[in-house]
Amino acid sequence: MIQFKSPSKHFEEIKKIDENGVEYWLARELMSLIDYSNWQNFEKVIEKAKIACKKSNQTIQYHFIDVNNMVIVGSGAKREVKDYRLSRYACYLITQNGDSSKKIIASAQTYFAIQTRKQEIFQGLKETEQRLFLRGKIKVHNKELNSTAQSAGVKNFGKFHDAGYLGLYGMHKKTLQKKKGIGKDDVLDRAGATELAANLFRITQADDKIRNEKIKGEGHATFAHMVVGQKVRKTIQEIGGTMPEDLPIEGDIKKIKIERKKLLK
Repeated sequence: MIQFKSPSKHFEEIKKIDENGVEYWLARELMSLIDYSNWQNFEKVIEKAKIACKKSNQTIQYHFIDVNNMVIVGSGAKREVKDYRLSRYACYLITQNGDSSKKIIASAQTYFAIQTRKQEIFQGLKETEQRLFLRGKIKVHNKELNSTAQSAGVKNFGKFHDAGYLGLYGMHKKTLQKKKGIGKDDVLDRAGATELAANLFRITQADDKIRNEKIKGEGHATFAHMVVGQKVRKTIQEIGGTMPEDLPIEGDIKKIKIERKKLLK
């Protein structure tokens, strides 16, 4: 029986990485590590884990991949046996459905529960970082657009920016806030990465258009901003994307920044 003193060390030692950089574990290696000696019994645990996977609305084939591996039998010869390539989440489900009276299983349950949760958090952080990055870029380019618009003769910046929203969303900013149900929150502070990317493109292209075409006059600059928004909207329609006004709202970026600072401390 394996002396199971360091769950992290043992499980990481049998982890493998495929040619695409994706981590996985082989079921037969995991079976030995968590003190199962009979494949038929262990496969029953795998089947229970698959059912749990399906109930959690996950695709079984993504987490439990059927493979065949060569093993050495008693005579020294090799034969092909059934195996599975398991994701970290699959390992977690297997340990949750294993014999919890085994100390090794109990340790494995804790290990994979923690590691699976860490993975979920890291994925969430990645998405949040993308939003924060895009929102930051928008603020920088909005300042540049404001400078360009001012040079073109714009004084009513509320109307100027609303024209951009009208072009991209097909409605004024106040109507958009009402549609999304965000009250007086800034539209871009509640936007996801896809929506932010569309707005960043609108802003940078409006800036380029006003400067490159040497547009002068508040009315002309405001109209140009709306036209650019319309063209971005048309592109989204042509490629079959979700229209920006129909994209889901996200948590307020201002609050996320505050929480992020607390976490970093």
